[in-house]
Amino acid sequence: MKPEHNPIFSLVGRVLIAALFIPAGFTKLFGYPGVVNYIAAAGLPQPQLAAVIAIGVEIPLGIALLLGWQTRKVAGVLAAFTFIATMFFHQFWAVPEAQQMVQHLMFWKNMAIVGGLMMMASLGGGAWSLDNWRAARQAGLAPAAA
Repeated sequence: MKPEHNPIFSLVGRVLIAALFIPAGFTKLFGYPGVVNYIAAAGLPQPQLAAVIAIGVEIPLGIALLLGWQTRKVAGVLAAFTFIATMFFHQFWAVPEAQQMVQHLMFWKNMAIVGGLMMMASLGGGAWSLDNWRAARQAGLAPAAA
């Protein structure tokens, strides 16, 4: 038996998570020199390349998630990206005591986002997504029916 999924919840979930990645990507794009310096300060190699990768992940994949296009794959890539970025930039265990609380909160907030993305990777984009529209069109059904 296939469980029913609320299309409104799926849409709102995609919109809210995309609303995190898309502006973050544009902030990195328009603040590129500062982002490169921030990445370099974290000790990562090739900070210019890392910044370009972050921008190249956050903007297009954020838009794809928003639209519900290739949702399972996109959510999986964003989950992996977020997990990796969190491990490098929110090491609450390795910062001075005065920074630990904020970094601890940021770490677990990001882990919750990873969890939400993993659910999207598992469940897909929902009835109101391009994925569903394409699948319904290929099957000759009304797009919002599923």
